[in-house]
Amino acid sequence: MRRVDLCSSSEGAEVVLATSSDEKHPPENIIDGNPETFWTTTGMFPQEFIIYFHKHVRIEKLVIQSYLVRTLRIEKSTSKEPVDFEQWIEKDLAHTEGQLQNEEIVVRDGSATYLRFIILSAFDHFASVHSISAEGIAVSNLA
Repeated sequence: MRRVDLCSSSEGAEVVLATSSDEKHPPENIIDGNPETFWTTTGMFPQEFIIYFHKHVRIEKLVIQSYLVRTLRIEKSTSKEPVDFEQWIEKDLAHTEGQLQNEEIVVRDGSATYLRFIILSAFDHFASVHSISAEGIAVSNLA
């Protein structure tokens, strides 16, 4: 089986919920593969978004490019609907003044159909997520 970026919209992933949306920086920008686009929060925390894979996947590595995110929690679900999330990862990111945060996380127990990303706090009033990629394999289609 080939390893792909499971979070890519070209692989069928979709952002199905986001707590904030700016028409110039919509949540779909997180998975569009374009390094020039991003999603931005609206100033209060927590903020979150949910990525749906449309299949069961096994994630081995996450790469998150963001700006001004302080604390990030990632939850996962294997349900057919975006329910029954379990906390998976919680991480404090380093402050990178004027540069994107590039966070690479090698993961275990990465089976999911949905991932919920919750920005618990930020280094400023606003934060942005430029891309999420998940290296792994599609295990099966949803029955």
